[in-house]
Amino acid sequence: MALVKAGVVVLDCAEPEKLAEFYVGLLDAEETDSTANRVEIRGADGTRLAFRRDVNATPPSWPRPENALQAHLDFLVDDLDEVERRIVGLGGRPLETKGASGPHEERGYADPAGHSFTLRLEPSTAPKQG
Repeated sequence: MALVKAGVVVLDCAEPEKLAEFYVGLLDAEETDSTANRVEIRGADGTRLAFRRDVNATPPSWPRPENALQAHLDFLVDDLDEVERRIVGLGGRPLETKGASGPHEERGYADPAGHSFTLRLEPSTAPKQG
């Protein structure tokens, strides 16, 4: 029996209820636990996130160097444009990444509390043609 079970990624924010609502909408998730200072959700695929109240939380400033990245989430998607529309509709925003290195199959965003995350196209499992 494992001594340590898989954990939960916890993001600090001023308003955990509002941030949980954003991620519930993005991940087709459901709230699994809630206290006065913490909300936990589980996505349709089992992804677990929690949001902890910190009235002094300072949003990361990525990609600017001041107030470093702090935490970063990656989500695999099939359609970048469709998911971007959902993110913006839920109150998130695209991050300016002009000149960023890396593949064009990924895009950076910030949730309503300023935490950055990346959408990446899920690699195709179809056999190569030719």
